[in-house]
Amino acid sequence: MSRHFLALCAAGAFVLSACPANAQIEGIPRYEHIIVIIAENHGFDQIKDNANAPNINTLAQKFGLATQYFGVVHPSKANYIAMIAGKTFGIHDDKPHVDHTISDRSLVDQLKERNLTWKGYYENFPADDPRAVFSPKQGNPLYVSKHNAFINFKNVQDDPAFADKIVGLDRLSPDLANGQFPNYAHIIPNLCNDMHGMDPGAGVDKNCEFDDTADTGIIARGDKVIGDLVAKIIASPVWSKPGNVAIVITWDENEDGHNVKGKGCCGFDPNSPANFGGGHVPTIVVTNNGPRGVTDDTPHNHYSLLRTTEAAFGITEHLNLANHPDVHTMVKLFAVP
Repeated sequence: MSRHFLALCAAGAFVLSACPANAQIEGIPRYEHIIVIIAENHGFDQIKDNANAPNINTLAQKFGLATQYFGVVHPSKANYIAMIAGKTFGIHDDKPHVDHTISDRSLVDQLKERNLTWKGYYENFPADDPRAVFSPKQGNPLYVSKHNAFINFKNVQDDPAFADKIVGLDRLSPDLANGQFPNYAHIIPNLCNDMHGMDPGAGVDKNCEFDDTADTGIIARGDKVIGDLVAKIIASPVWSKPGNVAIVITWDENEDGHNVKGKGCCGFDPNSPANFGGGHVPTIVVTNNGPRGVTDDTPHNHYSLLRTTEAAFGITEHLNLANHPDVHTMVKLFAVP
């Protein structure tokens, strides 16, 4: 195979299926689909080997586990933004009525330039107020916009196809079955199913309540939901068709350290008000063609995930801190033999 052909693949000149797996950027082969499932507010030591998270630990053992992966800040919102833009843009709050609209480029723009598709699937997404940049005026309280990375970017807000790209989780099964699944996706369970939890009160299940001591119910509930989501994807045509597919299971931040600054890596600044590290979190990478039983102890964070995603889609431009010299692709977890 000619070097010219491989160079064109790396540049995105051909559809992904026309390019061989060895058309790599920074050690990352081309991927057809990358699916990111994001859970909430738990650290590596809270999930690893926890008997209440059997599905997640089985996936970590069978496929790949990043053992030194970090959030980038506290609290949640900026971590989601960092995953698709490589920067927190000074955001370090989850205030529900603050409009943090961002005009800068994101992964969405990079994908569009290459005719690649993206979508966000949100459980209990409010159909009555879908374009709310902050918490919806009405709708289900189990959905919060702080867990929606895409909605913060002006190019997304102004997209005439918005309603087809930010959707409810009920759209996942049809998209997996009918060949309409995007190249890049976020899957965000609701506050009870992503291990976040809610204040005790009327209508809140016991295993959704905040529990600062044992924290067993919310972990077990999230583990089942995440396990079911992964099983659904693996059973779909998306997983078995030609091409590389990865499911990334990660957490936004580790709240176990009570939001202590300085627990980060890879381009973080412990003196920054919005890039000071979000703590040590588990991150599992499940691939259809990639490694099995692998652990990666390389320091990584959400900027590393963005850089890896860019490389996997043949994008050589790395946004913001994804281009930091200490940020590297997650080669051990995404390499294809």
